[in-house]
Amino acid sequence: MEIIKIPTGAIQENCYLVADKKNLLIIDPGADGPIIIQEIEKLKAKPVAILLTHTHYDHIGAVDELRDYYNIPLYVSPLEADWLQDPIMNLSGLGRHDELENILVAPADFLFELKEYTLGGMTFEVVATPGHSIGSVSFIFDSFVISGDALFRGSIGRTDLPTGNLEQLLTSIKTELFTLPDEFPVYPGHGEATTVEREKKSNPFFLATR
Repeated sequence: MEIIKIPTGAIQENCYLVADKKNLLIIDPGADGPIIIQEIEKLKAKPVAILLTHTHYDHIGAVDELRDYYNIPLYVSPLEADWLQDPIMNLSGLGRHDELENILVAPADFLFELKEYTLGGMTFEVVATPGHSIGSVSFIFDSFVISGDALFRGSIGRTDLPTGNLEQLLTSIKTELFTLPDEFPVYPGHGEATTVEREKKSNPFFLATR
């Protein structure tokens, strides 16, 4: 299985393509749809779905462009499904960047359950990792995890945004991510990849809670 990171938009959100020899999943296409399409076209795999770890603007900006181009479904947490059409909750309407316009995304095709999915022959588990936002989820594959804005290399997601909660986020990471094998790569929504072991041993947010 191949994992391709595509940094997108003004704040370099990580869109991921997870591909096997036949199919691929698009995770968090935040912006720069043409660039994502260009990277997909380099592969021989066929897009089968778009998955969202959460619905902040920097993770959803290219969803409709890619969904229409490839005619594929969108999956999202039921706790944030309405945020796709709410610029305040998806943060695009808060004026954080002068060039940012209100982002409105068509309703999702499917709402995640906290269970194992197999899409296009690729199997992953959806686990709840709230704290950065109430509906944040992570995707656990057989040998790696995509953590959205829950866990970063040496840090964690912001908790000062609507529905954010620091204690909830720390608990989410400890119970859902730090229980994975130490060697598991962690692919976050921003920045460089890390491993479960590295974050358990050196992430300052968890050293302080020992």
